[in-house]
Amino acid sequence: MVNLGVSIGNLYFRNPVLTASGTFGYGSEFDDFIDVSRLGGIILKGLTMEPREGNPYPRMAETASGMLNAVGLQNKGVDYFEEHIYPRVAGYDTNVIVNVNGSYLEDYIALAERIDKLQKIPAIELNISCPNVKMGGMAFGTDPVTAREVVRSVRAVFSKVLIVKLSPNVTDITGFARIAEEEGADSVSLVNTFLGMKVNINTMKPALSTVTGGLSGPAIKPVALRMVWQVARAVSIPVIGMGGIMTAADAIEYFLAGASAVQIGTASFIDPGCSVAIIEGIEKYLSDKGFGDIKEIVGLINKNR
Repeated sequence: MVNLGVSIGNLYFRNPVLTASGTFGYGSEFDDFIDVSRLGGIILKGLTMEPREGNPYPRMAETASGMLNAVGLQNKGVDYFEEHIYPRVAGYDTNVIVNVNGSYLEDYIALAERIDKLQKIPAIELNISCPNVKMGGMAFGTDPVTAREVVRSVRAVFSKVLIVKLSPNVTDITGFARIAEEEGADSVSLVNTFLGMKVNINTMKPALSTVTGGLSGPAIKPVALRMVWQVARAVSIPVIGMGGIMTAADAIEYFLAGASAVQIGTASFIDPGCSVAIIEGIEKYLSDKGFGDIKEIVGLINKNR
């Protein structure tokens, strides 16, 4: 029997496959396709203190081997979440993680304090890397001073597991990972989307209302994988890898590069059941190769070079 269990901080995951924020809604959208509780965890769509309408349409565009999105963290705010969403997601037999966002430092702090009080939410993913909002978002994750300030401030008020989501739109992502670790993060997740754009040659206008948006999908995997490998060697806390994972083989590459867990994003739009198929594929790979534990292959490429 293969052991797929992993731990991040003091939080145990039955397997290392999670869903990426913004691609899995609140989980219930996938109930008709999979047993959500089979997943190691689900990371809910981005949450803010106040309701957000998101960006104007069009805000999604297909690209070669990927997609651009500029949704802009559309959500109904934390009050609505606590009253209507939380009671529903609390019933899942898996780790339910909230993706926390803000325009200002005070927003992050206030939201973390609210989530800290919710018994069935064992962790947050602190999103300092969103490229699709006008204020805050990626700005916190691309400046070392503000990145340190927001992680330190949230850590001071949040008592549970803290995952910091990093932006790839920086010169050296390892520096930001070290900052997160130094300020008390239990884990870092990477990468968020790359800033990109597309032009509609028929209308002769940008394909997105915001001109630029976040690029995800298979197109970003080689770069994302390289960043995960770099970060895993730079910090001692667990790394959660994401970016273009479509199959179990893709996920296994991330483990071999040093990730302790992975998040499935764009692939869920194509195949709503892919996350469960990836879990099964990972288990089969480990069994076929004679490994008894997922942790045996984490960072293995560094030993095999």
